[in-house]
Amino acid sequence: MKIILRRVSLYPPYLGAGIKLKSVNEDYTRFEVIMKLKWFNRNIYGTHFGGSLYAMTDPFFVFIIANYLGKNYVVWDKSAKINFKKPGKGRVRAIFEISKEKLAEIKSETDKTGKKTFFFNAEILNDDNEVIAEVEKEVYIRNKNFIPKNQ
Repeated sequence: MKIILRRVSLYPPYLGAGIKLKSVNEDYTRFEVIMKLKWFNRNIYGTHFGGSLYAMTDPFFVFIIANYLGKNYVVWDKSAKINFKKPGKGRVRAIFEISKEKLAEIKSETDKTGKKTFFFNAEILNDDNEVIAEVEKEVYIRNKNFIPKNQ
């Protein structure tokens, strides 16, 4: 676990924004990310830069799904939307989690058609558990080995 925490936290875009992977569970279905407000990740108003807030949400739903499905699937972020609710000050955090039941459902649905998109939501919270931003991610999944039934 410590290796993945270190690797993600040292990823250059994350390192440059001060984003850290705080925790990941043993089956890689839950990630918690934090970011402290620093001089290098604040905007002209002294609050968290929106690009850094979005960056802290970028890969985690893809990580969870790709890890579960394995290398016979293509998993990509297809689109994303962020809705800023209030200025981010101090430390912020986000949790990304997909249950094993939902992952099994994703696999089953993708295997039926060969490819499919799914939507996931996450919130970025401050230390008072107030929502400062809501993020919606659209994830594209394709089974590399899919053969249509009519062939």
